[in-house]
Amino acid sequence: MVKKIVIYTDGACSGNPGPGGWSAVLMYGEHIKELSGGEKDTTNNRMEMLGVIKGLENLKERCEVHIYTDSAYIYNCFQQKWYVNWQKNGWKNSQKKPVENKDLWETMLELVEQHDVHWHKVKGHSGDKWNERADVLAVEACKKYR
Repeated sequence: MVKKIVIYTDGACSGNPGPGGWSAVLMYGEHIKELSGGEKDTTNNRMEMLGVIKGLENLKERCEVHIYTDSAYIYNCFQQKWYVNWQKNGWKNSQKKPVENKDLWETMLELVEQHDVHWHKVKGHSGDKWNERADVLAVEACKKYR
């Protein structure tokens, strides 16, 4: 039987670029695990992506994963399958420019392929308990790198 995992992720940046923080809140049944970290000089998109990556990296077996993100960048990439054309076009976007954050996209795609992932868009700062918790963790992590 495949485990069903819920992951809420977020990223924060003080300046863009600037110091940043990422977070992931993993839930399995009654178990909750909170992860966070950051970097001194980064962007908000990179922190959003690292939240997803770090959450998926913590899974020890193939799972059904429901990822909740307030990042349109991540959500739209997977819902609209932007990555398919990026890969087909040698990691160039529709303007024929290199795709930003290619390193993290490649890592995330590898991790996503290891699981049955379902993407959910959450409106940021709208009162969703776990999105708010992920935001607090990412902001706290960001402050450590200022």
